[in-house]
Amino acid sequence: MSISTLKGDKSLHGKHCPNQNHLLAALPAADYERLLPDLELVMMPLGDMLYEPGQQMRHAYFPTTSIVSLHYVTESGASAETAGVGNEGVVGVALFMGGDTTSSSAVVQTAGYAYRLEGRLLKQEFSRGGFMQGLLLRYTQALMTQMSQAAACNRHHSVEQRLCRWLLLTLDRSSSNELVITQELVASMLGVRREGITEAAGNLQRAGLINSRRGHISVLRREGLEAATCECYGVVKAETRRLLADVRQRRDDSASSPTPSSHKQGTDRS
Repeated sequence: MSISTLKGDKSLHGKHCPNQNHLLAALPAADYERLLPDLELVMMPLGDMLYEPGQQMRHAYFPTTSIVSLHYVTESGASAETAGVGNEGVVGVALFMGGDTTSSSAVVQTAGYAYRLEGRLLKQEFSRGGFMQGLLLRYTQALMTQMSQAAACNRHHSVEQRLCRWLLLTLDRSSSNELVITQELVASMLGVRREGITEAAGNLQRAGLINSRRGHISVLRREGLEAATCECYGVVKAETRRLLADVRQRRDDSASSPTPSSHKQGTDRS
């Protein structure tokens, strides 16, 4: 979709709303209304680079239907995902943590939409010291849990277990059981050779858990993936639930509230 089409399509107001992001939906009404005019709806194309290592961050992104991969690329060109961010979180924690840059990069893993907020406004809101500050700090701890668990998982568990973990975490952030992604990209995120993903995906397909075809992976039996994965998926999920236990309740409450439509729309990625 072109930039002009996105800005002019009034139907987007009915299809997209900031409270589709769990963190934004968890905010008290006063905080939410204060941020609403500055939240800008943007398209997130597959493979879009939100920031690179050492690059000054100008915006934070609150995904609604998109998923972003945070990963590290070595000097040799090899890479591995350190964490994923979907509608449960925000991309750009370095902004309010004081760093403004990171040694990793952020790339769109699943195309969709997000709400963008200027970095200075996020810092300003964080500095208020209210509910949002505590919420962002707890989310950051959940993100750190995901990163540390990924490091342990990549070192000690099989490629098949790691693939199951990654598929489950992605499903948790997706509205569909069908993922549009290549095995090459999955291999890059898990830090393994493509042949390893091909073999692992083949094993899962023969077990009737997934259907893998070019550029697509369909999950057929989620419970089978949960049985086949390592403990890392459960650790990340449980810790996220513990740290953000109040988010779901506030999000459910906001779902029954009228949908505001005074936010901005745009596609500029800078």
